[in-house]
Amino acid sequence: MIQIITTQQKQNGISSAKKLHYFIFATLSLLIYSCKPTQKGIRKTISTNKTVVINSEKSTRFSTGADNYKSYFSLLENKRVGVITNQTGVVLYDSIFMYPDTGSISHAEGFVTKRIYLVDFLLKNKINIQKIYAPEHGFRGTADAGEHVVDGKDVKTGIPIISLYGENRKPKPEQLEGIDVLVFDLQDVGARFYTYISTLHYIMESCAENNISLLVLDRPNPNISIVDGPILEKEYSSFVGMHTIPLLHGMTIGEYAQMINGENWLKDGLRCDLKIITCAGYNREMKYSLLEKPSPNLPNDQAINLYPSLCLFEGTNVSVGRGTEKQFQIYGSPYLPKGDFNFTPIPNFGAKDPVYNGVECYGEDLTNISKIDKLGLKWLLKAFNETEDKTKFFNAFFTKLAGNKKLQNQIEKGLTEDEIRATWKSGLHDFKKMRKPYLIY
Repeated sequence: MIQIITTQQKQNGISSAKKLHYFIFATLSLLIYSCKPTQKGIRKTISTNKTVVINSEKSTRFSTGADNYKSYFSLLENKRVGVITNQTGVVLYDSIFMYPDTGSISHAEGFVTKRIYLVDFLLKNKINIQKIYAPEHGFRGTADAGEHVVDGKDVKTGIPIISLYGENRKPKPEQLEGIDVLVFDLQDVGARFYTYISTLHYIMESCAENNISLLVLDRPNPNISIVDGPILEKEYSSFVGMHTIPLLHGMTIGEYAQMINGENWLKDGLRCDLKIITCAGYNREMKYSLLEKPSPNLPNDQAINLYPSLCLFEGTNVSVGRGTEKQFQIYGSPYLPKGDFNFTPIPNFGAKDPVYNGVECYGEDLTNISKIDKLGLKWLLKAFNETEDKTKFFNAFFTKLAGNKKLQNQIEKGLTEDEIRATWKSGLHDFKKMRKPYLIY
């Protein structure tokens, strides 16, 4: 059973001037998020044999699934809860709605946004959290990409932490003992090789095998407008690409969870008991800036936008700026021609031992280019064409990132970007048709 729960909010008693003031405030704050509960919303239930959709009145107020706490608190009461989250699991609420619930924002001039991490928020509201499950980069988001994350306890709360990275990517039955429901809240960025959707797959599979419900708190995808890139071929499935989807899928993580269930991608055709708490006041045309770094080397909107394109360099001898303060906004190597731009990687917060540590690299700075609306291949093609020894350009990881061997072969044969993109057209058309039933927004 998939259950989608949509909480929307109704605004009352705001003068035109106050509405304008609020709009400006929210815009300048990059979509200030609140969680005013609907007191008088009209609820409409649509049922099928697979899905129950509960809709309330439309809202002009934006909030994430996590912010819509009144939609899921009742599902967690008197339950033993496990939480899959990290530093991106942020809850935003405003005090005038919580203390007290007035059903009105006529006093909007007193608007104050409160910010708290999901685990702390749930504990504050007497939710019985038994365990925390940490994905790649760890619970606090401080581990390097690929770094082993060990089990332990959260220093602040004392709650046991179970790592879901390394050899233990899928929770074992004994690691789920004493759990009635799992809450999943991770910020995805819309790329196939961003491993949070792989973690989602394994969580759903474990829930199905162990008769545990899964509650997904949905968040916008900052690259939701882009559906692009080569389709993964099943024989090249790995943790950095589990499903036959394009490199950029253009879905929220809640939508993606529906697709995993609906396409029977779980082992042995299992289906997860899935509930999705959707975002309110959200549509696919909205710009969305993240509240926290989704991982140590994605520091800002520019890096997140360029990440799907530049991450392909991780399968080559070219650096993407790990060990600098411009990760995934620059690229370069010692084997590219000297030019106006160079950088030297050194150990930092996001990379303890970066590629080309202490070695000068030559390449290109993309920090100030306009936002891109497709997968960019031009930098990859340029670097390949300009590198000194093309036989040493690619490594074995490139095939996993690309999801097939075709892309490397196309580049080596000298195909142009337009020629390469033409080979994706049929696969992208089929994927868009396949994903359509799972779209929420």
